[in-house]
Amino acid sequence: MTICPIAIAMGCKKCPLFKVCPAKGVIGDYKPDKNKKTKK
Repeated sequence: MTICPIAIAMGCKKCPLFKVCPAKGVIGDYKPDKNKKTKK
């Protein structure tokens, strides 16, 4: 569900408030990477 006007216009990751946005996963288009963990 994308109702954030910035997410609609250019996407969550390009938003200047991306790092501090508490609702990026709720009202934005952000989906966390599942393969982010790396094995050493």
